[in-house]
Amino acid sequence: MSHVNVLDPGASPLDYYGFELRRLREAAGLTQRQLGDILNYTGSLVGQIETARKVPTPEFSERLDAALGTGGLFSRLVDLVLRSQLPTWFREVAELQSRATEIYAFEAHVVPGLLQTQEYARAVLGVLDKADLDDRTAVRLDRQRILQKQEPPLYWVVLSEAALYLKVGKPETMRGQLAHLLSFEDNPRINIQVLPFSAGAHAGLTGSFDVYRFAGDPAIVYTEGYGSGHPTANPHTVRNCSLRYDHLQAAALSIRDSAELFRRVMEGRYGEHRESANGHPVA
Repeated sequence: MSHVNVLDPGASPLDYYGFELRRLREAAGLTQRQLGDILNYTGSLVGQIETARKVPTPEFSERLDAALGTGGLFSRLVDLVLRSQLPTWFREVAELQSRATEIYAFEAHVVPGLLQTQEYARAVLGVLDKADLDDRTAVRLDRQRILQKQEPPLYWVVLSEAALYLKVGKPETMRGQLAHLLSFEDNPRINIQVLPFSAGAHAGLTGSFDVYRFAGDPAIVYTEGYGSGHPTANPHTVRNCSLRYDHLQAAALSIRDSAELFRRVMEGRYGEHRESANGHPVA
């Protein structure tokens, strides 16, 4: 008789999800493989999620609700599961982002997480730590759903030009990331400006930061260190960073000129090149 891993549904949202998945699958008289065939996933993946060894995705959850007729149960649960997988120190920040009506971000080195592609996010998260990389990438990408809400926040990003030239992953990863940034060019609620090298010394030299604004609560400034986050509603800090952000926006390229720079860098630095017979690139 095969050993069945029995989950404690109260141990975590992930355990509860797996417990309910197994319970409802068995009630429907389906094996893991049969359910996997219906969902167009492998039976092995179903088993891994049932035993809390794999994190479910929103797409998996939507298909599961449709297959088992659960009235959206798993689509609701997956939000709790994914949030529970965030680093403990970042959970408060994710909650702030989800409640904010306006988010202003300055990024000095990399594309911010809310705008990262899967390949770019995977390359960033995989530096020095490849453990559970698929799950950690899925959790990061899930945060981007706040930009797809019926009433999404206004999201304004000032991105250092250095982030365009810092090769994260393969050239095709950077091409895909820059193309993704270009896809927001005509979106009035997601605005991206590049702070060019020609701006010289600027108001963001002390590092990256976010400013979150809310409908009925004080604004919050968020900065980040190694494995720690620092949100604060201190009025002096909020005023200081808001002033810094105004100066960064003024020094940055316009939204249109920033998009043109994305195109130039994408084609000039990360464009595909023909190769000669010996495998070397040719002009």
